[in-house]
Amino acid sequence: MAEHSCDVVVIGGGPGGYPAAFAAADHGLKVILVNEEPQQGGVCLLRGCIPSKALLHVAKLIQEAKDAEHHGVVFGKPTIQLDKIRNFKNSVIGNLTGGVAQLCKARGVGIIQARGTFKDSSTLLLTKSDGSTETLKFKHAVLASGSSPVVPPIFQLGDERVMDSTGALALADIPKKLLVVGGGYIGLEMGSVYAALGSEVTVVEMLPGILPGADRDLVRPLAKRLEGLFKAIHLNTKVASLTAKKTGIVAELQGEGVESPQTFDRVLISIGRRPNSRNLGLENTKVQVDEKGFVKVDKKQRTADPNILAIGDVAGEPMLAHKATREAKVAIEALVGEPAEFDNIAIPAVVFTDPELAWCGITEEQAKKEGRNVEVARFPWAASGRAQSLARTEGLTKMIIDPESQRVLGIGIVGAGAGELIAEAVIAVETAAVARDIADSIHAHPTLSETLMEVAESFIGQATHTYRPKK
Repeated sequence: MAEHSCDVVVIGGGPGGYPAAFAAADHGLKVILVNEEPQQGGVCLLRGCIPSKALLHVAKLIQEAKDAEHHGVVFGKPTIQLDKIRNFKNSVIGNLTGGVAQLCKARGVGIIQARGTFKDSSTLLLTKSDGSTETLKFKHAVLASGSSPVVPPIFQLGDERVMDSTGALALADIPKKLLVVGGGYIGLEMGSVYAALGSEVTVVEMLPGILPGADRDLVRPLAKRLEGLFKAIHLNTKVASLTAKKTGIVAELQGEGVESPQTFDRVLISIGRRPNSRNLGLENTKVQVDEKGFVKVDKKQRTADPNILAIGDVAGEPMLAHKATREAKVAIEALVGEPAEFDNIAIPAVVFTDPELAWCGITEEQAKKEGRNVEVARFPWAASGRAQSLARTEGLTKMIIDPESQRVLGIGIVGAGAGELIAEAVIAVETAAVARDIADSIHAHPTLSETLMEVAESFIGQATHTYRPKK
């Protein structure tokens, strides 16, 4: 049995794993990246963030062409060439994975394609796809094993027409009728793609609203637009069962006033993800796992085992690629003795629907739950010249402020390009900026970024383009 050795082994090649490997190599350590996948990039790059955004771009083009009719430009009905759309998506993935592979080579990061399981706190058993095994001795390990979609047993029919997010991204066909189980960001993003391509999309959500964790002020404009895009959105509704028949997947739906049963050509299950902490041999180490399956870590990403660190989805929520990348840098800096901790307070969240939602820091609802005294400022995009020129006036920029210090505690945005705009908000919250800092910073005109300046102005006095009568 072959045996390898290294200073640092990184398990998992996603947006936490490969940045950790790069950071360790940049510090002069001998690094081996162990990954079951033949390509690096993890779920995010191969079958998550990146391919979904490529498809959402296509969906946006279709919708914008349709919206252009209101401005006097009429395009014909789009011809959907599914093979070319798939090729576009796959080319994006190929370009990025190829880039990561080149960076591994340039940095001298060794790659072993295998499943890694811990034999003890300094040894990995490597099992390759052909069943052969090798061992790897390490000084430190960084666990970056990610997460997987949750599909309850009652939905596991063994029928390819019942899909998780990976299946949906494969874009095998355009179903006439698609059921999306779960009104979270994955379900709404993929539902938007299929709706733009021509599917009748029905969304079923158990809770009273879509995007349960998001600010209701931000969700409202999105919900209104999706009502016109989707065939139906059923809230407070449960999928009691799915049955595979030749005519389609029959869904029993339980909700007030909801027709049941209904038959769909395909079903997307998008009700959450679970950390990949099982079957890794963690019981052979001192690593501790909580009741949800997350590996317990401190602010330096260290586990209870002095040789092992953990980052990304497996190390706790929020399960976001950019959080994993930041944790990777913290873990390696801490490992080499630098004074690093994960102390970020503004982790941006973005939902890439149309309109986009983005927020960071605390929300209004969170402040209420914590009993915090805050003031809330809102700037409607109907008052934005740029939003008017884009005919996208449904947007809103919202700011949560501490009334005594005037420090910006949180910012939420709904509207076109909100995912890009949130970066300024992250800097403001992370650096403890006060509202006047943003209000007095000149923003280019006409831009959507001005809405951040004007929402801050509305808190300290009056925004230029809105007027609030004084109480």
